[in-house]
Parts: sequence; C-alpha cells; structure tokens
Amino acid sequence: MGNLFAGPHLWILLIVILLLFGAAKLPALAKSMGQSARIFKGEMKAMKSDDTAAEPDGTTKSTPAEAPVVKSSEPKSGPEPSQP
Repeated sequence: MGNLFAGPHLWILLIVILLLFGAAKLPALAKSMGQSARIFKGEMKAMKSDDTAAEPDGTTKSTPAEAPVVKSSEPKSGPEPSQP
C-alpha cells in the first residue's frame, strides 16, 4: 500500500470532495476552518502565557482584585423618610 495522497489518488479525492460539498460551499468551509485555526492558535498562546506567569513552586501569581467604588452624592431613589 503506497502513498495514498500522491498522483491520481489526490485528484480523485479532490473531485469527490467537490462533488460532496459543491463549489459554492467550499469557500465558506475554508473560511470557517481558518477562523477555527486562528482561535485555536490564540488560545494556545494564552495558555502558554498563563504557564509562564506561574511561580517556580507551582503557585500562580495573584493580584488583588479591583472592585469598582461607587460614590454617589445623590440620595438613593425611593420614598424619603418622613420627619416627625
């Protein structure tokens, strides 16, 4: 059993793919595969950067979470308390 992707085997395979999917769907299929590859590549880079952020002893670096501080000079909405 020789190389299946050489010579006439490749042409037959390409013709079968063209007949199955149709010429109109092939560009959309190639575009979606390219987008998937791009997303996968980006996620792999993010995972590598997460690995480099880890400390040598196996712990990760932690930064304090910043909570938004809401200061309002206006009174809260709702009924105002009545004064006696």
